[in-house]
Amino acid sequence: MQASVLALDPILDAPIDGASKGLPPDLKPIPFRAIGGQGWNALTGDLPFPQALLKRSVLERNARWMRDILAETGVALAPHGKTTMSPQLFDLQLANGSWGITVATAQQFEVCRRFGVKRILVANQLVDAAAMRSVLSALAVDPDLEAFCLVDSVAGVRRLAEAARTTPPQRPLGLLVELGMVGRRTGCRTAEEALAVARAAADAPGLALRGVEGYEGLVVTRDAAADEIAVAGFLDRLAALAAEIDRAGLFADGPVLLSAGGSAYYDIVARKLSAVRLSRPTQVVVRSGCYLTHDSGEYTRLFEHILRRIPADWRRHGALEPALEVWSMVQSRPEPRLALLTMGKRDVSYDIELPIPTLWRPAGAAASQPVPAGAALTAMNDQHAYLKLPEGFDPQVGDLVCCGISHPCTTFDKWQVMMVVEDDYRVSGAIRTFF
Repeated sequence: MQASVLALDPILDAPIDGASKGLPPDLKPIPFRAIGGQGWNALTGDLPFPQALLKRSVLERNARWMRDILAETGVALAPHGKTTMSPQLFDLQLANGSWGITVATAQQFEVCRRFGVKRILVANQLVDAAAMRSVLSALAVDPDLEAFCLVDSVAGVRRLAEAARTTPPQRPLGLLVELGMVGRRTGCRTAEEALAVARAAADAPGLALRGVEGYEGLVVTRDAAADEIAVAGFLDRLAALAAEIDRAGLFADGPVLLSAGGSAYYDIVARKLSAVRLSRPTQVVVRSGCYLTHDSGEYTRLFEHILRRIPADWRRHGALEPALEVWSMVQSRPEPRLALLTMGKRDVSYDIELPIPTLWRPAGAAASQPVPAGAALTAMNDQHAYLKLPEGFDPQVGDLVCCGISHPCTTFDKWQVMMVVEDDYRVSGAIRTFF
């Protein structure tokens, strides 16, 4: 990967040994940075299985793809760090022009701050005393740090203001009024409520009203056409709220931040919010986190709609590809049409759908081949996956099976260490996660 922009030495210099999942169990302590120099190949017996692997070349292509697409619009990216919780991957994203990193909790904020991220958006409410104190304390000691969080109630603003009086920041904590949806999660339900929150935020010492925010991904269904209409309508409400707050003269100095955009509709967010015109400059900030690794299920399907929607000339940048693979071994063939794999719920995401078998490598073979049509995972236990075999597919004990995933977030949080591999599966490094 390219030169670091964050302070990663505490990760790279720390010792690592075989007590960490994914490393050889008999490995004696080595510096984390030495992993790539061990001469390991992930698929030839050097490492235990299962293995969650990140393909370096695909990560870097995906990072460049998002950078180039957003450059077409002038929209900024603050990728959601909770997807990977890996400062090394934050580093890759920032090196490719990301405006900042988004988080959801004070612990995630602290991870970013500790490794040198200087612009952090907490896309959530800060309400407990410890969380507010930690964020404000960071602002009190680092004049170069910019921090933002969401508010959706006058009560929430008052709690933050009281905390800021106790722990005065050098730079005000930026607030974004959150607009929500009826029956869904946080966010003001009406423009009237949101304007009241904005008035409270504008008057609060130690705080600065910097913009508006919403999460359009809550409308995702299987009906893409209806979803696109619903997303556009929600963004129109968000734009109207920004205009109303602007007319009231409540925004603090600096560009007004207009933020939305998960990993499904950031192209619509970019188009709609870039068209907003206020009395002062605006900065649209999208927060896609899953683009970096992509996946083989949910986001692959959603991305097909993004490719359909974006201008034809943008397609010259190529497309996102899955960078995360989970490899496991056939450990049992108890029935003719069933193989048991050495991975399970402790190793791979299953919250949206079960992993998708993609490749098969017979024991000792030098190359992989596509899994035949009809092969599918039907269930998982903690450490076992049930692979249904179509007629004619006869993998043996010791063969390797690669699965793609659907939703990367809940695979990353199952691994403290993930190997980074080259296209030939030579291990060239590793990343740490901080869940």
